[in-house]
Order: sequence, then structure tokens, then C-alpha cells
Amino acid sequence: MLATLERGIKGGQWYSLNDKVWRMENLQSAVAKVTGNKSPRTPDGQRCQRYAAQKDRRLPCLQAQLRCGEYQPQPVHRVWIPKLESKELRPLGVPTVEDRVVQMALRHVIEPIFEQTFAEQSYGFRPGRGAKDALRRVQHLLDAGQVWVVDADIKGYFDNIPQDKLLAAVAERISDGAILELIQGFLKQGVMETGKGWQPTDNGTPQGAVISPLLANIYLNPLDHLMAGQGKEMIRYADDFVILCRSREAAEAALAAIREWTKAAGLTLHPDKTRIVNAEERGGFDFLGYHFERGFRWPREKSLAKFKEAIRAKTGRRRPGPLGDIIDDVNRTLRGWMNYFRHSHWTTFKPLDQWVRQRLRSILRKRHKLSGRARGRDHQRWPNDYFVACGLISLALVRRKAANGYSPH
Repeated sequence: MLATLERGIKGGQWYSLNDKVWRMENLQSAVAKVTGNKSPRTPDGQRCQRYAAQKDRRLPCLQAQLRCGEYQPQPVHRVWIPKLESKELRPLGVPTVEDRVVQMALRHVIEPIFEQTFAEQSYGFRPGRGAKDALRRVQHLLDAGQVWVVDADIKGYFDNIPQDKLLAAVAERISDGAILELIQGFLKQGVMETGKGWQPTDNGTPQGAVISPLLANIYLNPLDHLMAGQGKEMIRYADDFVILCRSREAAEAALAAIREWTKAAGLTLHPDKTRIVNAEERGGFDFLGYHFERGFRWPREKSLAKFKEAIRAKTGRRRPGPLGDIIDDVNRTLRGWMNYFRHSHWTTFKPLDQWVRQRLRSILRKRHKLSGRARGRDHQRWPNDYFVACGLISLALVRRKAANGYSPH
């Protein structure tokens, strides 16, 4: 199959793929990816671990079902999770573990086929690419003077993809009826929601499904090539994308082309979240967690709120245990956050360091039978050097070292 990908296939159509999906080695690899690194502290992690432990018994049965075309996807369990700093809730589809295994096995087979067709400016959920690559490209274009930005948002993209058109896009490359039927089964599996029972899914592909990011990229791939063919600098990560232009007129032309394409594709641009901005002026734009404005970038407000929410969860005033253990736990969040946001403007980090230390001082204050959060003389009782000695990471120090050529730890 890899050799065929290299030399190309006649007509660009793949006719015999199902045997590669149910191949036992592929199913075993899919189990390892789906169940690996799942925390046993969560119900889903426990289900994944049970499936992995039972794979020698379950996979032969699964293989037989796939081989005979008898596999039936189960309804997705729908849960609603809060949107950060919003009263709205976002639907999340949680497939069964076995459905995720089958989707991963399917993805292993069809992803390389579509990777051959994906455009250069698509970065989301693709092998060897990621958000940092997209951000580097955005910064490069801004530095080159392409500061007029189409900041676009497709309204409810994953939930509103027309399934018939999505299947047609898949069928442009794949003619194996068993594969198309399997994908259609996942699109039509419906959702189970507490108190509402089973509901059909006539549009979209569930967020949370293993196969959904690939299907989402397949459907937007023609838009990527349309923009590239018109010479537009589009950077896309899943359904989040911006187009950088040298003039407002060019940005308006790009937005008009996007509106026309999305309408034909059965999608809608969000009227309040789609706009044209000049990145050199106050206001700027957000992309992949960063805010870009007047030649600088820093974490957008929602990114800061999410960071503080994670730290608050680890630094409640009544949290028990040694301070060193608490700091180790906090450091894990600081390292992960800093790894992504270390390219922010230098003024970002000192206030966050101060805030984290205040949270820790409040824990110590409580342990000394003092009420309220840290203030006043608490800075003398537990100076900054005290937390350095305890091993607390300083974001400002890491940023300074990174600017001087050192890698953050």
C-alpha cells in the first residue's frame, strides 16, 4: 500500500481496503493507541483498561464481524461540557471503546491516502504537524507585512457537515463499498443522552470520535486548495483558520470567496465571529490560543482563564499534603503551559508568577490558622526565594532563559 501511495494509483481510486482494516496487526495497534495512557481514575480509563486486558478474547470476534460486514457501531454517548467563560454548553460525543478501536483501525488505513491530497496550509490533526507549525507560519506572514487578516469561524462545523456531501468527498478517493458503509454507519450511529434516549444524527460527525478530525479535514480540503489556487495565504487548524493578506481589498476578496464556498458546501460562517482586522491596530485577532496585535503576541483571555482554572484546582486553601507535593503538581501545569506559550510577550509572565505564589501563600496562611487569602506580611513570612528553594518554577525565569538560547525544563 505504501509503495502504491508513492507511485500513485490508476484513476486515484482505492477499491480493496477492508482487508487491511480487519487485519489483526492493525486491530492490535489500534487498541494500543486507543487505550494507552488512559487514567484508571476515570470511568472511561477503566473501560479502556478492561478492553485492553480482554483484547485476546475480543479482537477475534471483532475481526470476524468486520470481515463479514456485520459490525454495527453503537450510539455515541452525548455529554455537555461548559464552554470557558460562557454560559453555553458544548456537545461532546463519547463513542464506546470498541467503536474507537474500529475507527482507529480505519483511520490507519485511509489517512495515508488522503494525506497525499491535503494542502500545505492545513495543520490540524495531521501526522508530523501541529499548532506550533501553524503559529510559526502566521508569525512569518505577519512579519512579512501581510497584516490584513480574515478571522473566520464556521458555525458549529463538526455538528453541521452535510453527511451526504462528506461521504461523496470520501468516495472521490475510496471505492471500497465496505469502507464507505462503515463510515456511513459511524455517521448514522446516533447519540444516547441521559433523559432523552436515542436520537438520530442526520448531520455532522461527533466531536470526540477518533475518525472525526480526519473526516473534517477531508471536507475542508477543497477550500484549502481553492485559497491556494487564488494565491491566498490561509492557515487552517481543523475548523479554525485565518487568511493573511497585504491589503483590505485582498482580504475582502478572500472573505467573499469563503462565503461562496461555505454556502455551496452547506456550511455557515458565524456572523459575529467572522471579521476582517488589521493586526497592526489595537484589537488584533486570536488564533490557536494566542492573541496577535501590533507586532506582539500573548495568550488570549480564554487561554489565561483556562490556565488559572487549572492552577486553582490544584491550589485550594484546604488542600492537604506536603507543600513540595503541591508544588510538584503545580509545576506539571506550568511546564505544559509554558511549553506552548513561551513565545508570548515578556510582560505576560511576571504577573502569573506573582499570582501562583499568592495561591501557595494562601495555603500556608490557612495552615497557620490565619483567615483569608495571602496579603501584607505573608510576603515576608514566605518570600519568593522560599518558593524557589521548594522547587517552584518561575515562568518569567524560564522565558528569560529561553530568550537567551536555553530550553525550558
